[in-house]
Amino acid sequence: MSQHIPPHTPENTPSSFSLVIICLLIGVNLRPALAAIGPVVTQLQQDTGLSFSGVAWLTLLPVLAMGIGCFITLWLRRYISLPRLIHGALVLLLLANLLRLMDAGSLNAAALLFTALLSGSGIAVIQTTLPIVIKSATHDSARVMGFYVSAIMAGAALAAGLTPYLAQWLAGWRSALAFWALPAMIAAVAWARWSSRHTMSFSSPLATQTSVQRLHRSRLLSLIATFSMAAAGYVCVLAWLPPFLMDLGYSSTQSGLLLGYLTAVEVIAGLLFPAWAAGSKDRRRVLFSVLLLSVFGFIWLAAFPQATSVLLPLTLLGLGIGGQFPMVMIVTMDHHPDARQAGSLIGKVQGYGYSLAAVTPLMMGNVRDQLGSFSAAWLALAVMYGVALLLCSRYNPGRYLQLLTPAEPPRPV
Repeated sequence: MSQHIPPHTPENTPSSFSLVIICLLIGVNLRPALAAIGPVVTQLQQDTGLSFSGVAWLTLLPVLAMGIGCFITLWLRRYISLPRLIHGALVLLLLANLLRLMDAGSLNAAALLFTALLSGSGIAVIQTTLPIVIKSATHDSARVMGFYVSAIMAGAALAAGLTPYLAQWLAGWRSALAFWALPAMIAAVAWARWSSRHTMSFSSPLATQTSVQRLHRSRLLSLIATFSMAAAGYVCVLAWLPPFLMDLGYSSTQSGLLLGYLTAVEVIAGLLFPAWAAGSKDRRRVLFSVLLLSVFGFIWLAAFPQATSVLLPLTLLGLGIGGQFPMVMIVTMDHHPDARQAGSLIGKVQGYGYSLAAVTPLMMGNVRDQLGSFSAAWLALAVMYGVALLLCSRYNPGRYLQLLTPAEPPRPV
């Protein structure tokens, strides 16, 4: 017999305000483990001896874990409730950041890679499960998703902008990286209290569900390709923009602040574009806009990095990348009317997408090692986003229900 799921009532349904606040507290923890590396990369390389290709693994591993972890999370959802999964993931993030305080001597590089793997695993669980909470708890999921993704970008902005100063104030890059365990601890405590007050339908394991509809394979592959290309641009900018700016003559502190500026623009874009898209079920106009902005930004970085102020291409990229991430997630979730199945769909899309995108920072690091420049990599990303534009032209919401096919329900446990 399936587990009883309590109906939505004023007592167990969260207010929109409390839902946004908890999404902000959690979202801000999903990028510091990645974004804090770039601004202190010079000191880190001096202490660990890592090359640019080696440093790329500090981005590759968590992004790869974010991909593979999505599939593991989909399996865990059959046995563990979402509140417990999210709480456990926040604890993982806390530990990953805190362990970076440790000096492992000759094993420093291996220890850093281990923390990268831990952080990616925690991020994967949250990115697979929190969208389900959002879609289950509100009818205005596009706007709340915008706040959630903006919080992710804000976390990256804070990490990029503050980490160089933290390294000075706390006497070292290790303490600066470990500092980001603090917001993870706050989020873990806040989530434990919030989730205990709202026993909604998302609290039960997935094994209680009785009906399943799957998205047609060709559309699933299209969404995976779109997400992977969007994610590739995001993680490459996160990993390599500070070293690129240092190649242009900026200091590590200035590079960190400029990455912070770009991610601050991403925060604004993450609020504006989902709000624009909320006015129509057809999100393609917004998708085209954000992808075109990214294309122009990458071309500008590759061809004219010193022709004008670097703030111009960074603004274009901030608007494009900041808007595309929530928009691709929203469009993916639009493909299924059921919150749990939409969550499973976005888990698969992120799983494959992040796994494919994970190799791009390593490839970009190799380009830098071999050619002494990032220009060719920026151009490659511009071409990739052009392909994503073609895929997005097919996302007509009038056909979404036609793309769903019946499938066997999951076996009871």
